[in-house]
Amino acid sequence: MSQAGPILFVSNADRPPFVGALDEARLFPVVDTDWASAARAVEEVQPAAILAAMHGGHEPHLAALARKIAEQSPYLPFVAVDAAGTLPHNALPFSSRGGNPDRLIARLRAALRVRTLHATVLRRLPEVKVALPQGDPARDATVLLIGRGAAYPALSVALGERVGVVGALSIEAAAKHLNTRDLDGVVLAEGFTARVTDAFLTVLAEDTRFRSLPVIVTAHQLTQTYDLPNLELIPGEPAKVAANALPLIRQHAMEAQLSRTLRSIDAGGWLDPRSGLLTVEAFARDFAKAVEQTLARGGGLSVARFAFDPGNSRAQLDAARILSRLMRQMDFGVAQKDGSVIVVFAETDFRTAHMIARRLSAVMRHTSNGKHEMRSDPVVSVDSLSPSDTARSLLARLSADASRAAS
Repeated sequence: MSQAGPILFVSNADRPPFVGALDEARLFPVVDTDWASAARAVEEVQPAAILAAMHGGHEPHLAALARKIAEQSPYLPFVAVDAAGTLPHNALPFSSRGGNPDRLIARLRAALRVRTLHATVLRRLPEVKVALPQGDPARDATVLLIGRGAAYPALSVALGERVGVVGALSIEAAAKHLNTRDLDGVVLAEGFTARVTDAFLTVLAEDTRFRSLPVIVTAHQLTQTYDLPNLELIPGEPAKVAANALPLIRQHAMEAQLSRTLRSIDAGGWLDPRSGLLTVEAFARDFAKAVEQTLARGGGLSVARFAFDPGNSRAQLDAARILSRLMRQMDFGVAQKDGSVIVVFAETDFRTAHMIARRLSAVMRHTSNGKHEMRSDPVVSVDSLSPSDTARSLLARLSADASRAAS
C-alpha cells in the first residue's frame, strides 16, 4: 500500500533492519528523525504514519510528540515499538520480537486504512447534513474479555473503567459473542492452554470478519505468526494491560465510527452514525409509512421496545448496535431520547415478534462497565398493529406497556 506522505521514523539510535523492510514493501519513503526533533518533524514532513523506537531517550519528548500527532487531521497513526511503560492514549503498541518485518507492515497497513477512511469521510461530509461523532471513540467501544484465572476480575475492572466489557469464561461462550456483537477488541487472558490459545487465534485469523480486530494476549508467548495485523502480546499487571491495549481498541472503535458515518452519508443522513440505527426523524417517517401501508394492504407489523435505566446511556447504545447487527434487512429501529430502543418487525405477528425480542434481550444482558455495574437488563414490551391503530397510538400503547412492566 502506498500513501500520500512518508513514514516518519523516530529514534535516537541507528535504524533497525525491520524498518528497512518498509522500503521493500513499498511503504516509503521512510524519513528519520531523533526524539528531540520529532514534534517539529511532524509539521515539516507531514507524514502518513509515525513509527517510534522506545529504546531510551524518548521520555522527555514522548508526551509532546503524542499531543502533536493527536492534533493532526486526518487520523495520523502512531506506532510505538517495544514500549516498556504505559503508552499515551494514541500510541499503538508494537513488539519487534523475532524481528519479523511482516508484522510491522501488517500493523501499518491496517492503521493506514483507518487514515484513508477518515480522509474519505472528511471529503464527503459536505454532501449531506451528517455530524461526525465527537469525543473519544473509546467511550463507545466494547471489548470481549476471555479468561478464567485469578487475574480475570482485576482485568474486567481495569478494562471496564475505560470501555464496555463482555465477559466469557470459555472459548465457546466467546464464539457466541463474536457472532452477535460488534466488538472493538478481544483480550485473551490466562486460564487456557497454549494449544487452545493457538486454535482460537487461528480461527480468528481465518475469518475475514475478525482480521482487523485488536487481539491482546496476556498470558502466553506466541510461538507462530497469525494473519491478525493488530495481534499483540501485553503481559503484566491488569492496569498496564488495559492502558496499553486501549490505543488499539480506540483505533478500531474509530474505524467502526467512521464506517457508520460513511453509511449515514450514503443514506442521505437518515442513519445515526453513533448507533447505526435510523435517526429519530427518519424513524418517525418510515414508521408512519409502514403502518399506513400495512393497514391498507393487510399483513402483520409488530413493534418491540427495549427500555433501559436512563442513567445508563451506554446500555442503550450497546443494545442499538446489537439490533443494527442482528435485525433483518426488512426491519428498522431507533434509539430514543428517553433511553429506550424501538425496533419494528415488518410482516411479523405478535408471537414471532415476542420470541425475537426475547432472544435479542438475552444478548443485551452481558455488558458491564467499571467497578459498579449498572443495571443493563432491558424492560421489554412487544405489541402488534391492530386495524384501529395509528402509528402514534401503537407507540403510546407500547410505552404504557413498558411502564406497567417496569413498575
